[in-house]
Amino acid sequence: MTRKIVHTRHVLAVKDLAVAAAYFKDKLGFDLDFTSPGWEFLSFGDYKVMLGECRDEMTAEATGNHSWFAHALVENVDDVYAEFNERGANILSRIANKPWGIRDFTVITPDGHRIVFGQVIDK
Repeated sequence: MTRKIVHTRHVLAVKDLAVAAAYFKDKLGFDLDFTSPGWEFLSFGDYKVMLGECRDEMTAEATGNHSWFAHALVENVDDVYAEFNERGANILSRIANKPWGIRDFTVITPDGHRIVFGQVIDK
């Protein structure tokens, strides 16, 4: 049997949907796919997220290192990094080459979700 994932959308619980959605759109350049009561569905190319409002739950930040959420490989990572900086995204770790062959950086969302954006380093 061959298994193949055809689509993913990552689910993030957020305290304030309006604040989180604005951050993803304004600071990270995500596009709005659609909304539903208590939800925002957003995309950065093929990287998809569902933001669900959970006002009474703990934030991702409160989970410490469990708040590392995703590692997304992109094209032109230096350009993405520059764009996020221009937009005022909260950069947790600056862009750098890693010993495992990836050039990446990390952003942090208002709820404390940590997302790494990287690119394979050409050898």
